[in-house]
Amino acid sequence: MTTQIPSAETLESFKQDLDQIRDEAMAKVGEEDARYIRRVVRVQRLLDIGGRAIMVAGFFHWIWFLVGGVMLGIAKILDNMEVGHNIMHGAYDFMNDPHLNGTNFEWDNVCDGQSWRRTHNFEHHTYTNIIGKDRDFGYDLLRLSDDIPWKPRFKNQFFWYVGLSVFFQWGVAYHELIGERVFFGKKKVNRNSRVSKVQLAKDFFSKIRKSVFRDYLFYPAVVGVILGWPMFFGVLLANMLANLIRNLWASTIIFCGHFTEDVHTFDESECENETRGQWYYRQILGSSDFEGSKVLHILSGHLSRQIEHHLFPDMPSYRYNEVAAKVQAVCKKYDIPYNTGTLWGQYKTVVQRVLQYSKPTAEEKAAFKQARA
Repeated sequence: MTTQIPSAETLESFKQDLDQIRDEAMAKVGEEDARYIRRVVRVQRLLDIGGRAIMVAGFFHWIWFLVGGVMLGIAKILDNMEVGHNIMHGAYDFMNDPHLNGTNFEWDNVCDGQSWRRTHNFEHHTYTNIIGKDRDFGYDLLRLSDDIPWKPRFKNQFFWYVGLSVFFQWGVAYHELIGERVFFGKKKVNRNSRVSKVQLAKDFFSKIRKSVFRDYLFYPAVVGVILGWPMFFGVLLANMLANLIRNLWASTIIFCGHFTEDVHTFDESECENETRGQWYYRQILGSSDFEGSKVLHILSGHLSRQIEHHLFPDMPSYRYNEVAAKVQAVCKKYDIPYNTGTLWGQYKTVVQRVLQYSKPTAEEKAAFKQARA
């Protein structure tokens, strides 16, 4: 789904209004934001340590494995979304805290942080929803627009979607490698890799070894040695539950910000010599928000405000709720769609979009049959 770009005069005024919103919000950034992120980090670490400690009580009753796994899962959500994602955008670099630095922060995820910064911070945020440029649109796995030709493999993409949700961190970890055809496939024409295939594979396996060792070997083995080997399997399953909780939640939040029914796609030719106003416009039409409680916003990493995040990716997430109403008012002023709703309502349209584009239109089906004849 593509759209006509407003006039240059309209987009210039639109840009000036959004720049003003950004400048006013960023002028307030300081100690309040620093206190906020440090508080979130403390909560995340307490949940991480507490969850792993409570798992030990599974020696007395299995319910403590479940409680510990849920606590650890929430810790992983906070680490990946409100802490890691925003820090890696450089939102808290103003603090000059080496532990919260966007360049070298590493999160609790099998995806290598540097790989994420390349594919997400640069590619996705620069080329949002430009077909052929933004590999986050469908993750090279799902057909979510009629800009992508239908093929028989898309018939079962709902099951691929479920699998991607369950194993989301692994899909994100492999995302850059599949795009660069590291292990199989022919490299795409006119694609210049900034990192060698050897280095990509090395970083990929190095991060996986660290994550798998910590969650599935080290912690279960320590408890197993002290309390008996049956405990090894209890802690192992609790850690698997924590990662499953994080994967399902993170994928749901990210899909609801990017793949709802009203999200637009763009052709590469539309975005040549793009002005800042056009770029703002594309970010808004290529994103979705959802409404909810303060806790929901925090657990989503404030990606409940995906529109605002795409507009101002280096703004501390703490500020997104503050600017959302102002951005929505500017969109209303210029008659530009602003896509928001409830989390459940947005998620339903994501599923509908996955199912819709798994099927060919009559024309696509006929063209496919003719091509095979």
